[in-house]
Amino acid sequence: MYYNDNTTIFLDGKWLKATEATTDLYAQTLHYGSGVFEGIRSYETEEGTHVFKAREHYERLLYSAEKMHIKLDYSVDQLVALTYELLERNNLKDAYIRPLVYLGQNMSLQPTDKVHVLLCAWSWERYLGDKQLKLMTSSFHRPNPKSCFVEAKVVGHYTNSILATTEAKNKGFDEALLLDMHGNVAEGPGANFFYEKDDKLYTAPLGNILAGITRKTILELAEELEIEVVEKYFTPEEVYQADGAFFTGTAAEVAGVESLDGNKFNLKWEDTLGATLSAAYLNRVKKKEYKNFELV
Repeated sequence: MYYNDNTTIFLDGKWLKATEATTDLYAQTLHYGSGVFEGIRSYETEEGTHVFKAREHYERLLYSAEKMHIKLDYSVDQLVALTYELLERNNLKDAYIRPLVYLGQNMSLQPTDKVHVLLCAWSWERYLGDKQLKLMTSSFHRPNPKSCFVEAKVVGHYTNSILATTEAKNKGFDEALLLDMHGNVAEGPGANFFYEKDDKLYTAPLGNILAGITRKTILELAEELEIEVVEKYFTPEEVYQADGAFFTGTAAEVAGVESLDGNKFNLKWEDTLGATLSAAYLNRVKKKEYKNFELV
């Protein structure tokens, strides 16, 4: 699914076939989860292939690496240039791009000087699909921000996401919604969360969540469209009364939500602010000026 015999990747300064790449079985990332990554999308536009907010993603990658005491000897400009070359070498336009920074062999619980950098890409549909999602409140909480850097995109953090998603699917739901340590809604396993009530949007403040780049884009679009967004703490019970809701993330883009814990929202998706912002977002990433298009 992710590669074939012709797929080219960038690994440690070299271009090579994905089928020829190897890794160290004693890598600290493999054993302990100390590594950082990003998820980025490119889009085919009238001006050519465009990597959406590439600089912001790589700035966050460098931030995450710094927080994990990983020395990354690449600049944002270098990583952006390599990403465009990666897409060209694989003849990809609409693509999902995965930079991964992982560590070399080290069985101690300390950083290692051996750092590997992988860039790969593949064609990937929207991660959560196009149907309206049925969510459940997860029994798993997001990590306490005093236990790790929750705002960094760290490999090991996603064991929490795997547990939450697996629990939800095993119980017949499409996805999970996780709470913070105080019982307030935080985010999804791999996406930020918004809900709508009385023509306003609500979303959790930074501090217990990943500072999503798609989340920030939605906040920018909402301001342009004069949609009020309130960042506050809220409980699942408040969401039960919502008019609509959606997830945001690079892989998911804007994914509509139908219900939480069996409580169906008041509006049809096409009548929600989320649907309006979804259309605006897709026009933005394709470098179209959304005001020239009918959104919904």
